[in-house]
Amino acid sequence: MPRNRVMQGLGRIVLRLGGWRMVGAFPDVPKAVLIAAPHSSNWDGVWGIAAKLALGIRLSILGKHSLFKIPLMGPLLRWQGVIPVNRKAPQGVVEQAAAAMRGRACIWYAMAPEGTRTQVAQWKPGFWRIARAADVPVLAVAFDYPSRRLVIGPAFALTDDMAADIARIQRWYAPFKGRWHDVTQSG
Repeated sequence: MPRNRVMQGLGRIVLRLGGWRMVGAFPDVPKAVLIAAPHSSNWDGVWGIAAKLALGIRLSILGKHSLFKIPLMGPLLRWQGVIPVNRKAPQGVVEQAAAAMRGRACIWYAMAPEGTRTQVAQWKPGFWRIARAADVPVLAVAFDYPSRRLVIGPAFALTDDMAADIARIQRWYAPFKGRWHDVTQSG
């Protein structure tokens, strides 16, 4: 996707006004599941979207297929990178998402592994299942509110051991502090 300098400038301005800066660089991988944590505030979306714009990257998210039936909504959602999934379909959301990834040359899904802004005892495993089914890495991005940094972390290759992989990824998040809570460590 061609970069839009105006949107990149807008993203940089929003980050600067908020006092945020980005640290690290994304790896050169065509497909990945990007996770952002700790997700503890609506502000995470503001800083995340500003970072996305500033970098000029395209991220996809999953959306209810019924939203695409609303007049003019479908083209707008697709333009924004939303991919329709039917949560009641027999093949399930994970397989739909993985199939969409396999069918494209370049795609990054963005997800919040906690699935909510509330602190959770354990992450929802959907991000792991999608990445594993599509055979793509998980890219980690952390919100660190005390330092006002968005930290771009490593690309984690996954194994057959979901619990160990998630625990390994959560350990990477240990030093980062969300606005209202941090990442709960498991395993």
